[in-house]
Amino acid sequence: MSLTEEQWLKGLGIVDEVYGPGASEMMKPYRDNPFNQEIVGNQFGKLWADPAFSIRDKRLMVLGATAMLGRADLVEIQMGGALVNEEFTDEQLDQIPLFMLFYVGAGNTTALFRGIEAARAKAKSKAVATS
Repeated sequence: MSLTEEQWLKGLGIVDEVYGPGASEMMKPYRDNPFNQEIVGNQFGKLWADPAFSIRDKRLMVLGATAMLGRADLVEIQMGGALVNEEFTDEQLDQIPLFMLFYVGAGNTTALFRGIEAARAKAKSKAVATS
C-alpha cells in the first residue's frame, strides 16, 4: 500500500483524534514502512474515520477485544485516549471491569482494571502538572 500525502495526513489526524494531540508523532519516522502505512491509511484513515460508529463506540469494541487478551498495557493506551477525549465518567470507568468480569474472566479483568487505573493515574498526573 502506498499512501498519498492526503491519505497519510488524514490517517495521522485520526490517530490524534483517537489517542490525543501528538500521538501520531511516533508514526512519522516510519512514513515509508508498509506496515505503518497500512495502520495509518486503513486502520485509522478508513476504519476509525468511518462515521458508522463513534470513536467511543469503536474504543469499547477494542477494549472488549483487548480485555480478552489480558493486556493491561494496551488497555492503558486505549483508556489514555478515552480520558483525553472525556469519553467516560468516573462511574463508567468503575463499571467497565465489573461488567467485563463475567465475560473475560477474573485474570483478564484484573489486567483490564490495572490498565484503566494506570491511565487514570497518568491523566491525573498530567492534570496536576498543567495546573
